[in-house]
Amino acid sequence: MPEPAGRSCGTCILCCWLPDIDALDKPANVPCAHCSPAGGCAIYPARPRLCRDFFCEWMTDARLGAEWEPTVAHMMVYRQGPQTTILVDPAYPDAWRQEPHVSQLREWAKAPEPEGGYVIVFVGDDVFKVRPDPG
Repeated sequence: MPEPAGRSCGTCILCCWLPDIDALDKPANVPCAHCSPAGGCAIYPARPRLCRDFFCEWMTDARLGAEWEPTVAHMMVYRQGPQTTILVDPAYPDAWRQEPHVSQLREWAKAPEPEGGYVIVFVGDDVFKVRPDPG
C-alpha cells in the first residue's frame, strides 16, 4: 500500500517495540533486537519481509490527522480485516482514553460491529474492547 504524501516513519519505533512478533521471537513491549536507540532500524535495508510489508494505519490512511502520528498519539493503529487494533505505549496508558482519540475509536467501533468486527486496545498486559457508546 502506498504511503500518503508527506508521511514517513522518521524516528518512530513503535512498530518495533509494541507488538508481539512471533516470527522474530519478540515479545510485546520489548524493542526488537535491531531497534536503534536513536530511532529506526539498524538493519533497515536488509530488514525481514514481515517488517517491510507492515505499515501502521497512520502511514497508509491519509484521513488520519497529525494527532494520530504514533509518536504524538503514543499509540499505533493497524487493521486486520474487520478488526482494528490499537497498541498503546505503556508509558502513556491512558492515551487512548483522551480526546480526540477516544471519540474516533468509538466511531470506528460502530462500523464493523454488524459484521463481527471490533476495535481492541492493548496497554501492556491489559486488553480493552472499545464500545461504540461511552457507557
